[in-house]
Amino acid sequence: MAEHTAQYGWDASMEISLYDKIRQDMKAAMLKKDTAVRDTMRLIMGAFPELTVPITLESGKKSTRTKTPEEITDEDIQNIIRKFVKSEKTVLEIKKETSSDYLSLLESYLPKMATTEEIEVWIKTNIDLSTIKSPMQAMGSVMKHFGKLADGNQVKDILQGMTAKK
Repeated sequence: MAEHTAQYGWDASMEISLYDKIRQDMKAAMLKKDTAVRDTMRLIMGAFPELTVPITLESGKKSTRTKTPEEITDEDIQNIIRKFVKSEKTVLEIKKETSSDYLSLLESYLPKMATTEEIEVWIKTNIDLSTIKSPMQAMGSVMKHFGKLADGNQVKDILQGMTAKK
């Protein structure tokens, strides 16, 4: 157990849900007195009540209820973490910094983002840039393929760079 708690972070190949891994890492951080990790895990878990399920009351009114731990999916938690990552990047941009320990910790719980090279290779093999007028016409196809594993601005820059080379 000690070797598991030594490393924070998560990926889909682990045989544990993201929900359980976050709880496990928070417990480990508390035992190690690692306040930065503990506070980050608390922040993520504190957002769980925002995860709701729509319900219809007996009166017919529409309402919502908080998801139970069993109903919370890895995707739900990843969306919470993505919000925190986005706000931290905004803060770092204002401070004119590029990274922080907090940002690195949050990103260790998200699936690995697609690299520029991976995106370029996919575009070259799947999209004929000579048939489109504007590189932005390919944007939808690329984002549909990569989903949340690619940053829209990164894809836009890649497409503009590839069409400029023509």
